[in-house]
Amino acid sequence: MHLYRCKIGTSDGRVVEKDFEAASREALQENLEEQGFFIFKVRKAPFQWLVNSASPTRLSSRRFLSMNQEMLVLIRSGMPILQVLDTLIERAEAGRLLETLREVRSDVRGGSALSDAFGRFPRMFPQLYLASIRAGEQSGDLPVTLGRFIEYQKRIEAIKAKVRSATFYPILLAIAVSIVLAFLMFYVIPNFTQIYADADILLPLSTRIVTALANGLITGLPVWLPLLVVILLLLRSYVKTEAGAFLFDRGKLLAPFFGPLLSEYGLSTFCRTLATTLASGIPIVQALQMSRGTLNNRHLEQCLSVAIRRIREGSSLSEALEQTGSFPVIALRMIGVGETGGSLIEMLSDVSEYYESEVERRLSRLTTVIEPLMMLTMGLLIGGIVVAMYIPIFQLAGTVG
Repeated sequence: MHLYRCKIGTSDGRVVEKDFEAASREALQENLEEQGFFIFKVRKAPFQWLVNSASPTRLSSRRFLSMNQEMLVLIRSGMPILQVLDTLIERAEAGRLLETLREVRSDVRGGSALSDAFGRFPRMFPQLYLASIRAGEQSGDLPVTLGRFIEYQKRIEAIKAKVRSATFYPILLAIAVSIVLAFLMFYVIPNFTQIYADADILLPLSTRIVTALANGLITGLPVWLPLLVVILLLLRSYVKTEAGAFLFDRGKLLAPFFGPLLSEYGLSTFCRTLATTLASGIPIVQALQMSRGTLNNRHLEQCLSVAIRRIREGSSLSEALEQTGSFPVIALRMIGVGETGGSLIEMLSDVSEYYESEVERRLSRLTTVIEPLMMLTMGLLIGGIVVAMYIPIFQLAGTVG
């Protein structure tokens, strides 16, 4: 996500400058136009690392969910919105959230709508949340739309937790093995090499290969380490550009095993978000604009932008998505059935549940196949290095005997 500084005209004739977070400039422009703003200028905010460190960041998922659950209970009890905010302020811990709630309460007391008051803090509250509150205010059923958003947030956090849990152990294992290999290459093997050099013996081929590799890494350290850092920084800078990010996201989808996993994960969150926004009464085009970022892949987001243009021209959702050639047939058929049967929201929820189960199945395979394979590979690698370094000691022992 990037931070953009926008100069926009509002419906009441005011010209304001605001910062917005978005995946790309085009996505932000389309989103602002859908909300009725006239766009004068959109540019990337300068010194984004400094802006990010100084600006309020979003709440943690747990705090955000807890705040909304408390607010939903208070609203359902019939308490006026100002008293709801007063109660939230009393229960909030000292920090940015407390300051934000006080400013929100001040705006609401001055006559602003709750959605507009929260909308002053786009880096703290996501656009989907603001749209859900706005839709609830317009329809008069804020508890219903807020409850829908809370259920959506719970499902999304549940699937994220499963992804984190499944990938935690392989990442931890890879880090541990990398540390062990570095210790062997940079400390253990050089000491053995010095012992063998003093003994003046002919080393086996495997030992010579391992020692040559270790010596090459050590002697070439002043060259390859800075070179590696420069390459990584250049790649990181390129990936942050629009073209580089698009190419990187496209490559992720083509990766074996992980490509389908990322695609299904993005599709499940997209369908869940789209169902939530449509159920809140948001028009289909605006709902698609708001849901696009949950795909978390610029290639898929670009395909969805093409589909949105075709929907504006009169195509159905399933037809527009099918023409992009980037969405699975099963999802397209289910969405098509939902459109013709008048149950699009329910069918989108079914699609999301189906692909959530597919993500869980792939994650289960990841833990049952990838982890033993990694342990076997790393065990053979470390064991091979140790054996290669001890073979000459066994030979020396046999000679002495």
